[in-house]
Amino acid sequence: MLSLTDIRNDAEITQLIGSANHVLKEIGYTDHGPRHTGYVSRVTADILKALGYDERTVELGAIAGWMHDVGNAINRLNHGITGAQMVYFLLTARGMAYEEVCKIVSAIGNHEEGTGRVVSEISAALILADKSDAHRTRVRRNQYNENDIHDRVNYAISHSFLAVDKEEGVITFELEMGETSSIIEFLQIYLSRMRMCEEAAAYLNCVFRLVINGMTVNQTREFAQNKGVVIDE
Repeated sequence: MLSLTDIRNDAEITQLIGSANHVLKEIGYTDHGPRHTGYVSRVTADILKALGYDERTVELGAIAGWMHDVGNAINRLNHGITGAQMVYFLLTARGMAYEEVCKIVSAIGNHEEGTGRVVSEISAALILADKSDAHRTRVRRNQYNENDIHDRVNYAISHSFLAVDKEEGVITFELEMGETSSIIEFLQIYLSRMRMCEEAAAYLNCVFRLVINGMTVNQTREFAQNKGVVIDE
């Protein structure tokens, strides 16, 4: 049975992740290398584990997270769809069961806003993990560009955390932003991603809560109170 360790130690997959990161570096995007894929892999698994899914589903989620961005090695445009096709052949060539491969590639092929939809528990967890990776460590070392909104927003974020409360049915993405950017700029980049997170959380029978600098910014008072979430006065 193909494991996450097998995938992480695979030279071909490692090369694809490195190449994808290089392509995005050249066109001015933040980190998409092992730091990002490692975060997405770990958080995808953490979400599924926290919500009580079985051990193999958790591991398949981690594998999907580790491989979700390999399509960027070809082109940023539609990289989720391209990556899903690549991953299908990579995993089947390594002997993974077709049923498991299909779960992974459908999640990868649907993880991007605009083209993707929430289609499974793995897909939902992958979306939440990917879209919650906002932090100053995503800004490439020695390459901070104050004229780039992606750099400004990510560099402003000194703390970010995704918490799952299964009992209350709430998934909270909490972050703290400094003065190099603003909530308005964050939403310029992340609004469609946060909407996708709301859909993903709903698929998992949860409410998605976005908290920036201690303020909940995405819920009406009645809706939040019905879920037992306290909104600051």
